[in-house]
Amino acid sequence: MHLDIEHKENTLLVRLGGELDLGVADELRLALDKLLQEKKAKHLILNLSRVTFIDSSGLGVILGRYKRLVQQGGQIILVGAQPPVKRILELSGLLQIMQDCPDETQALAKIV
Repeated sequence: MHLDIEHKENTLLVRLGGELDLGVADELRLALDKLLQEKKAKHLILNLSRVTFIDSSGLGVILGRYKRLVQQGGQIILVGAQPPVKRILELSGLLQIMQDCPDETQALAKIV
């Protein structure tokens, strides 16, 4: 798993790469929670364009951050998921509760 982080006002932009599975789920959860707290971010944009695989553990990490941010009046926007990953996001129902954008510029424009 690879993380590239950018902070813009009240939004944390995280570019993920590699596989989001059981092997990295705890590490990712801890990293995102720490960053959200340190940066006092209200919104999270997850760029998934370089994610090659996601399983239920990865989905759980995303869903957990979604629940946390929504309680604080924030949101998560998913960006650029490749077709196999996007299919899993659709089947899991995450795309019914989270916005999906083709690129970061459009995602940043949707932050309210």
